[in-house]
Amino acid sequence: MSIDNLRDRYKAAGQDHLFKFWSTLDPAGQKVLAAQLEALDIERVNRVYKKATTEEEALNDPAAQAEAIEPIPKDATDSVVSNPEKAQEWRRIGLDAISRGQVGVLLLAGGQGTRLGSSAPKGCYDIGLPSHKSLFQYQAERVARLQRVAEQESNKPAGSVVIPWYVMTSGPTRRDTEDYFKQNSYFGLAPANVIFFEQGTLPCLTMDGKVLLETPSRVAVAPDGNGGVYAATRAPLSSTSPKSVLDDLQKRGILYVHAYCVDNCLVRVADPVFLGYSIQKQADCAAKVVPKASPSESVGVVARRGNKYGVVEYSEISKEQAERRDQETGELAFRAGNIANHFYTTAFLRRVESFEDELAFHIARKKIPHVDLESGQIVKPAKPNGMKLEMFVFDVFPFTQRFAVLEVERREEFSPLKNAPGTGSDDPDTSRRDLLAQHQRFLESAGATVKAGVTIELAPLVTYAGEGLDSVKGKTFTKSGYVSSLEELDALV
Repeated sequence: MSIDNLRDRYKAAGQDHLFKFWSTLDPAGQKVLAAQLEALDIERVNRVYKKATTEEEALNDPAAQAEAIEPIPKDATDSVVSNPEKAQEWRRIGLDAISRGQVGVLLLAGGQGTRLGSSAPKGCYDIGLPSHKSLFQYQAERVARLQRVAEQESNKPAGSVVIPWYVMTSGPTRRDTEDYFKQNSYFGLAPANVIFFEQGTLPCLTMDGKVLLETPSRVAVAPDGNGGVYAATRAPLSSTSPKSVLDDLQKRGILYVHAYCVDNCLVRVADPVFLGYSIQKQADCAAKVVPKASPSESVGVVARRGNKYGVVEYSEISKEQAERRDQETGELAFRAGNIANHFYTTAFLRRVESFEDELAFHIARKKIPHVDLESGQIVKPAKPNGMKLEMFVFDVFPFTQRFAVLEVERREEFSPLKNAPGTGSDDPDTSRRDLLAQHQRFLESAGATVKAGVTIELAPLVTYAGEGLDSVKGKTFTKSGYVSSLEELDALV
């Protein structure tokens, strides 16, 4: 596209201020800016801004706030905790799907460990375990272990079951993530079955929807949120690969996808119980949840607004609603704490494109450094001066045709890593504590005794969820340590 045509296109969209410094740029700068502007769908940016602001106004309307919010209907939810027999049935269904090569995993891993004091991708973080394994390594080894369990329980040869792992990065983390996997030989997984792709970005805007310039030759952009995963599954995997995640899913015959966030050290990757439950319910989309710790816990809950499912933020629920109890069980009525752990059919992921224009991005008002159009100087604002637009992964819930919710035990499946060391909540110390406590429960459930003060880390390759530990029955463990095989456990007796 010629520069005149490009300028006309932006003028028609009301965004031609982006050419303000064009005449002052050297040829290299002009080339960079022109390439960015040509690749940007500025008309879509305008539509996204308009819909986001309209939706925000609508949500702030008293009539919208008064719309009935109701707990999940009983026929749309079940619990692993109260139904251990059903959990075994769901596990068999899930393992069968895995053994048939019908399951893929989608990892949301675009974030950096900035709040943890690290500039590396968050999945590279070491929470301080005896093994010093990163979050990425733990999850990779869970995939490897589950593949082996599925082979054993379906009487298939070693190496015949594959769970492809689709790792969503972001612009700042993609190269470092790929390099990290290469340097560590993909943690034992076949490189062909670890597929990297990148979430998209959107320009940063002024409060009235004008695109901000980061420098005279570059538009200010930000990741489009974890909900950007849906559009990212349709985009080319890289500049050298025209195929997309959806193309790869289709080629492999994947019918079901488990999606989760990288920062949960207890996540059961490709959890066969969750998969089996969702398959049995014939859900096109499902959510795994944990019970709220208390009525006042600051966590969004899966609920229904009108006749549609969604995640209702804690700020949208009144104190009376938060404290409401189920008359039969006495449990909190609004207790389905959202943990960004989802099931999809691949057919549903393909269908997202058909209703994507109906999804409204959320507005985050931020302090955004930018170039002042009058002075040409870089401005670092002291208060929010613009907005970033992002979509959340759960924004598709209202568009599901068959939705289901599975409640699991928090201490077994959810320990997020959000805060800096020493914070005391959702930090490396609590993640490490929760994981090691789980490993102790695995050993004790298998019939072993663990002496007070002893901590034992079990490699994911030893056990995925406590299975395969029959040999420890009757043993008493008196020493702490990390073990990468069952044989190594004997040294800790």
